[in-house]
Amino acid sequence: MNNDPGTDSRSASGMKASVVGGGSWGTAFARLLARAGLMTELICRRPEQAEAINRTHRNPDYLRELELPAGVVAATLTENRLREAGLAVIAIPSKAYRNVVMQISACLNPEAAVLSLTKGLEPETLKRLSQVLVEELPRPAAGRVAVLSGPNHAEEVALDIPTATTLASTDPELARWLQQLLSSDSFRVYINKDLVGVELAAATKNVIALAAGMSDGLGFGDNTKASLITRGLAEMARLGEALGADPHTYYGLAGMGDLIATCTSRHSRNRRAGELIAGGLTPAEAEVEMGMVAEGLTSAPAVCALARTHGVEMPIAEQVCAVLEGKDVRRAVAELMQRAPRSEGRAGSGISGSAESDDG
Repeated sequence: MNNDPGTDSRSASGMKASVVGGGSWGTAFARLLARAGLMTELICRRPEQAEAINRTHRNPDYLRELELPAGVVAATLTENRLREAGLAVIAIPSKAYRNVVMQISACLNPEAAVLSLTKGLEPETLKRLSQVLVEELPRPAAGRVAVLSGPNHAEEVALDIPTATTLASTDPELARWLQQLLSSDSFRVYINKDLVGVELAAATKNVIALAAGMSDGLGFGDNTKASLITRGLAEMARLGEALGADPHTYYGLAGMGDLIATCTSRHSRNRRAGELIAGGLTPAEAEVEMGMVAEGLTSAPAVCALARTHGVEMPIAEQVCAVLEGKDVRRAVAELMQRAPRSEGRAGSGISGSAESDDG
C-alpha cells in the first residue's frame, strides 16, 4: 500500500510508521524513527496519555524529561493511522501481546513491515512473539516480521548514547532494509538470521536478571553476580540449542550483551524487581513500586515450563520461579550452592556445554 501516488511505503522518504505501545521503549523508539525522517505516530492505551503527548510533546508517564520531535504524534488503539503505515512497531508487554495484535490487525496496512520490540514469551502458549504475529496478522504482513533485541535500555537510546542492537528476521531483504532504515551515528544495527535464538535469548535473560537483582537485594557481591551471569548464560544457551537456535547467538548482543546489561544496569527493570523481591515485596508489589512492567516476572514461569517440556535443566531459572511463588530467597541460594559438584564443560562442546557434563 502506498502512502501517496508514486511513493513506496517501504522507502524511508515520506514513509509513515506506527509504534504500538506508549511505554519507555515505545517512546524512545518513536523518537528514533522520527529522527530518521519518518512521520511517526505513537499509539497509546489511554486517550489522556495520547492527548498529553500531542499537547506537550512529552510522555507524561515514561521518560518524562524527553522532548519528542515534532514528527511524533500520539494516537489510540481505536483512532490511529496504522492503515497508512509502511512500518508497524510492536512495543507492548508479552501478557497483553496477542490481545493487542488482534485489536490492530484489522486496521493494519497489509503491506507493512512489522517489527517486534518485546522481549518475552506468550505465557499461555509458550510461543515466541514472532509466532504470535504470524498467527494474527493479515497476509502478506505476517510474512514480513522482524524482531529487535540486545542491550537497548530506552533511557540511553533516548539520549543518543551509542548503542548496538540485533535485528533478526527470516526475510533477509526485510532485515537489510530495516538495518539501513534504523542505523544512525548512535544506533548501530547488526543482522542475525537466527530468529529463534534471538527471541529466546531475549526472554530468558530477563529471568537471570531477576536472579541478579535478588543477589543485589541480599547484599551479595561481584563474585556472586559474575557467577549468575556466566552460569545463567549456559542455561539460556542450553534451552536455545534444544529448540534449534544457533549457539553462537548467545555469544552476541542478543545473548551475552543483553544479559550483562540487564543484570548490571541501574536502568534494568528486571534487576530492580529481583532486588525488591529479595527485600520482601511480592512480584506484584515490586511492579507497583517501579511503576513499570518487568517482563521477567511473566517470562520466568513460561521459560521454566518450556525447559521442562524439552528436558532442559535450568537450575537458576527454576529457583527464580520458586521464589516468585513464595520460596525464601536465601533458601533458594543455599539449594543452588549445595547442588552436586559438576564439570564446567568440555572443550569443543560449545557455550552451553553438554547435558552430561554441564547441566548447572
